[in-house]
Amino acid sequence: MTTWQSCLFRNSIDSPAIFVHPTDRYILPLLICCHPNCTLASSAILKRQQFLIRSLGDYNNQTHAQRMEATKVVAGTHLEADVETILRTITPKLDPSRHKGQAGKIAIIGGCREYTGAPYFAAISALKIGADLSHVFCTKEAATVIKSYSPEIIVHPVLEESYSIKEDEKRSISAKVLAEVSKWMERFDCLVVGPGLGRDPFLLDCVSEIMKLARQSEIPIVVDGDGLFLVTNNLDLVSGYHLAVLTPNVNEYKRLVQKVLNSEVSGEDATEELLSLTRRIGGTTILRKGKSDLISDGEAVTMVSTFGSPRRCGGQGDILSGSVAVFSSWARQQRPSAEGDSSGSTPNPMVLGCIAASALLRKAASVAFENKKRGTLTTDIIECLGKSLEDTCPAS
Repeated sequence: MTTWQSCLFRNSIDSPAIFVHPTDRYILPLLICCHPNCTLASSAILKRQQFLIRSLGDYNNQTHAQRMEATKVVAGTHLEADVETILRTITPKLDPSRHKGQAGKIAIIGGCREYTGAPYFAAISALKIGADLSHVFCTKEAATVIKSYSPEIIVHPVLEESYSIKEDEKRSISAKVLAEVSKWMERFDCLVVGPGLGRDPFLLDCVSEIMKLARQSEIPIVVDGDGLFLVTNNLDLVSGYHLAVLTPNVNEYKRLVQKVLNSEVSGEDATEELLSLTRRIGGTTILRKGKSDLISDGEAVTMVSTFGSPRRCGGQGDILSGSVAVFSSWARQQRPSAEGDSSGSTPNPMVLGCIAASALLRKAASVAFENKKRGTLTTDIIECLGKSLEDTCPAS
């Protein structure tokens, strides 16, 4: 009997087999052993068990690097080469003549009583990639907590939730919140709306006004998390705005498709569906997160399918949103040199930012997983961002 067979269990004749690799430290409920001599084990069951043993054994024998290479083959090596070209093209050189702020000033709109980690992850990721300044606009209750995570982040405790204000105060407080944010707006290269935002109605109303102000000032906006909940219910906030990026996960994308296309997500033609969605919203860039990230502004669909990590710890979407903000800002800085191009072929900087951010996150997640395996956390991935970017775009 193989080591896999020695750890093969099932809890009844008709139930599927449960496999436990001997090196995995799992604690299982009481089960009945299916040794070949056991009267409960029929030949048909044993055949199914042996097939699964072979399948699982083959997967287990693959190294993480081999699975990465296999993914590259499926995706096509030309895609990976293009990603590296984009990263090298839009990442600015470290020039001693540049001053503070020129490498990016990012603002996160989010952070409430319940959620303080998400805005921190987005803000610190922007700094780890190379942005100069990272701000967080959050509620008073979240501010002290977020400040305690890192002295590198500038925290503004200006947002308010319904529970802390009276009905007759809402109008004046909303105006005060908008005034506080507007003082800073022109300084920012990009806003990230949604990480840790929550769904308090008054808070969402205030954030809607902040988004309108950013749009009037032509400040790029990356929308993630609860910001997508807000946008899905008020599409006018981003409709037709070419400097907006939406980064939905599976469930958020499903809600967007239901709202905009009035249909269910199709598993048949994801490309056409994404094109239809972005065109219906008016050319807003969408980064659909998944096994392969799909990115479109309504003109074409780009796929980033580099293998990252099988570990799906919470917070990776926050890393992505902060990264998109930085890379899209850098891509916009590079754009003036291409404005003389009358062919109309200048790439959309928001799309370039999405591609670069997706590729870097996947690479950093891969590096972190190589070291930490099942114990990989979002903070481990964040610590690998700088090194992962350095491997492609050396500072020297």
